[in-house]
Amino acid sequence: MANILDIRRRIRSVRSTRQITKAMKMISAARLRRAQERALAARPYSQMLTNILKSLVTRAEIYDPETGEPKHPLLARREERHVLLIVVTGDRGLAGAFNANITKAAMRFLREKQGMNVDIEAVGRKARDFFRRRYPWNPDPLMRLGPVQVVGEHVGVLGKLQFSDARNLADQVIARYTEAKVDSVFVVYNEFKSVIAQRLVIERVLPISQLGVVEFAQVEEMTAEERTRAAEVAERAEISTREADTTAIDEHAAQFGVTAADYIYEQPPEELFRNLLPKYVGIQIFRAMLESVAAEHAARMTAMDSATNNASDMIDALTLSMNRARQANITKEIIEIVSGAAAL
Repeated sequence: MANILDIRRRIRSVRSTRQITKAMKMISAARLRRAQERALAARPYSQMLTNILKSLVTRAEIYDPETGEPKHPLLARREERHVLLIVVTGDRGLAGAFNANITKAAMRFLREKQGMNVDIEAVGRKARDFFRRRYPWNPDPLMRLGPVQVVGEHVGVLGKLQFSDARNLADQVIARYTEAKVDSVFVVYNEFKSVIAQRLVIERVLPISQLGVVEFAQVEEMTAEERTRAAEVAERAEISTREADTTAIDEHAAQFGVTAADYIYEQPPEELFRNLLPKYVGIQIFRAMLESVAAEHAARMTAMDSATNNASDMIDALTLSMNRARQANITKEIIEIVSGAAAL
């Protein structure tokens, strides 16, 4: 049986760990609320921009009547031979299977695209470390080191995510697609609606097939057990499990660009699409990053709650072992005293 002093030392260590995990859970819960608010605040701009582009499509020619070619390269569809995959993970661990699930989905996607050239843009330290261990790092666009290669990394941007970070990534993606260096662009991330309404998706970003319509290559829903567990943790953290009611925001955003009037545009359609379509791609990538940040905080909150509960169970088990050890020592001493008295 273990020494009582060793058991007490271990109990103190587990208690310290429990305090840390409990604090991390509270921090993740607070950050989750802010991340939800940011994701919600970005929705009206995205919807208004989408409505304006839809209105423009109905009032202007997007294809050249003579050649049949689209008037903007982001609308062009080509045979898929070169693919760009944006993988959005977290910068830190201690979030359960959050990062592992994203990298597994990305590996499944790579197996489906076997035989094609795939470039990976890693967003987050976990994605960077995972793919850098498996595939060559190649920042030079003029040469290729293998069928799958890492061409970019974006570490530390998710902690204080700004739209400029997503816009810079979108500009790089758009430049590669415009120059026909890639034929399609996908992003893998955790789509977040609420604590119990999440799913792991691989979404097509380019080419733009239909404005406002999201095209998924893969979708992985939460299991019933994961939803139940997330709901229990959210209830203890006083976080709503319902999806935010955005009816008023959606109705307000829907008023833009839907007037039946016939507009006369000063700029030609090519210039309008050249200015608006990159913004549309940028807000799509920004939305994916925002939802991934919220999903990461939700996953870390659940993982730290489980760790706290496990630490409490371990403390109870160690306390029981310590009491048994103390009882055994006391019994041993009593037996020694009785034996000594009987010998006299």
